[in-house]
Amino acid sequence: MTAADSSRAQTRSSELAPATSKVAAPPSTISWVTLALMTTSSVASLRSAPTMAIYGLTCVFFYVIPAVCFLLPTALVSAELASGWAGGVYRWVGEGLSKPLGFLAVWCQFAMTIFYYPSLLAYVASTFAYVIDPRLASNGLYTAMVIIILFWTGVYISARGTKAVAGLSSAGLVIGTLIPGALLVLLGLIFLGQGNASAAPMTADHLLPQWTGLASLVLIVNNFLAYSGMEMNAVHVSSLRKPATEFPRAMFVSCGLVLVIFIVPALVISWVVPAGNLSLTAGVMQAFDGFFSHFGIGFMTPILGVLLIAAALGGMLTWLAGPSKGLLMISRENGYLPPFLQRLNKAGVQQNILVTQGVVTTLIALMYALIPDVSSAYWILSAITTQVYLIVYLLMFVAALRLRRRYPDHPRGFTAPALKTLCTVGFAASAAAMFIGFVPPSQFGDGNLMAYLAIVGGGMGVIGLLVPLLLLKFRRPAWQTAPTTAGGAEQ
Repeated sequence: MTAADSSRAQTRSSELAPATSKVAAPPSTISWVTLALMTTSSVASLRSAPTMAIYGLTCVFFYVIPAVCFLLPTALVSAELASGWAGGVYRWVGEGLSKPLGFLAVWCQFAMTIFYYPSLLAYVASTFAYVIDPRLASNGLYTAMVIIILFWTGVYISARGTKAVAGLSSAGLVIGTLIPGALLVLLGLIFLGQGNASAAPMTADHLLPQWTGLASLVLIVNNFLAYSGMEMNAVHVSSLRKPATEFPRAMFVSCGLVLVIFIVPALVISWVVPAGNLSLTAGVMQAFDGFFSHFGIGFMTPILGVLLIAAALGGMLTWLAGPSKGLLMISRENGYLPPFLQRLNKAGVQQNILVTQGVVTTLIALMYALIPDVSSAYWILSAITTQVYLIVYLLMFVAALRLRRRYPDHPRGFTAPALKTLCTVGFAASAAAMFIGFVPPSQFGDGNLMAYLAIVGGGMGVIGLLVPLLLLKFRRPAWQTAPTTAGGAEQ
């Protein structure tokens, strides 16, 4: 390491270390390929495939439209922002709009994970049930226990540092998503090649959806959550060797992988599992179990269950590492969080934030024990997650336009084409998704509408808006534990 490298390392360490601690984690770099896999791991999984497999061939339409209206604008806009302004959504929204709105953006990016982890780990629980006892997949108490145990295990692993998270999340993507996804497609092709009929019609007249009312579109909103997260790993842009060129490259590669991982497995599942029998949490394992039973290799079901669990846990680790790190960095510089939540452990990880988040996640996980229908709890938490996260995108698209207008000559490693159009389409799609998210899905048509609105709206309002507003209102100068200028001395 050269003297200049050593100096930069010491500066970066001092920015991340608490004022009361002399211990700092050494800097580390990751390749753009690793970042692309981390991003793909945090965005794509087989978990959402059962939701869209219900639509059969129409799922292609339901995936492509959100990809064009949301995934593409998000990837291109975040690539420009990250290659010009390091620091993630706080820096983008903070400089484009205002610092309080920047804090709101990074808070929502962090807060959505409070609801995301229980829904993700509910999928893990139902998958694991096929390894030990499939009847447990609909048991709420079992689901709650698995969520709590696995989340706290993830907190322990994340507390060991970024390199451990990067390695595990990338490995989880390969062995738990790419390999099972490829196997699922292969089995599906063999299944059809043997002359077996598809459970869902695969003719051209089923490519476009049939309009059955606004409630029939609600499941599409889940695709906005499925595609979200492209910008989340921008917080790691400083860990790349050449951020200006490598971050956009990682975004484009991950976009391609995300589309393939989402569309193809959903189609294959629709071939073997009738829509009326699909479980929102256990649909992937239903498909594998059906294929393995058909081919007389049922012993493979537990093995695939373990691989799928690895992928889900890898994605969880990525989400644990990214948003909480971004929240920590801006909170130390601007005093948005109490000093207790800003403390780091010896590995330089925001352990107190993770532990506090774990307590709240544990309480939310108990919903699965209290709500009789596991799929209902899963959907409600997914809807709240989407609503909170969409606030981030609404702010990000507006900020991108302001930054292009205010700083047209600011150095950018990547310049998004037709930025105004991209931001307009992305903002409109996000706003429409937020509106539709308050409409109960068609399978909840006989449920209590006001209760659904109260839970979803209340979760979004309290966690996504009320808490950050209170933190902004009651913050104190003593909460600032790091300088606001890069490389400045600790105060």
